[in-house]
Amino acid sequence: MIIAVGSDHAGFALKEHLRGWLSEQGYEVLDLGAYSADRVDYPHFGAEVGRTVTAGKAQFGVAVCGSGQGICMAANKVPGVRAGIIRDIQDAEMTRLHNNANVACFGERVTDPDIAVAALKVFLETAFEGGRHEARIEQLAELDEGQSI
Repeated sequence: MIIAVGSDHAGFALKEHLRGWLSEQGYEVLDLGAYSADRVDYPHFGAEVGRTVTAGKAQFGVAVCGSGQGICMAANKVPGVRAGIIRDIQDAEMTRLHNNANVACFGERVTDPDIAVAALKVFLETAFEGGRHEARIEQLAELDEGQSI
């Protein structure tokens, strides 16, 4: 499985930690930057992770900034992305089960690295439940196309 990862400067250390864990677990990792803790802007990296996932170059994305909020907003601007902020295992499980999330967003300043790893593991191992949630995912896709719901 291929996982795209990206961060701004404020999420660089956690992105590197998660990237290392993913590699140790045998995932193929596409590191889209940032490549240092030098100041950069999160929209570029969130969007690039999103574009990589929706283009089919990666099955999932991981995006990290200081809080997780900004990079998640940027990723969600890409049609077809369903990014969620992951603070703990329950967030990870629910974003996959009910929302079929394809990008996990973390905040380096608010999530302990060990919790982030545990949550990412759950995110990657949890399947979409489908059923009653399928119609909601279809409605999100309609919003991506500019349709009203």
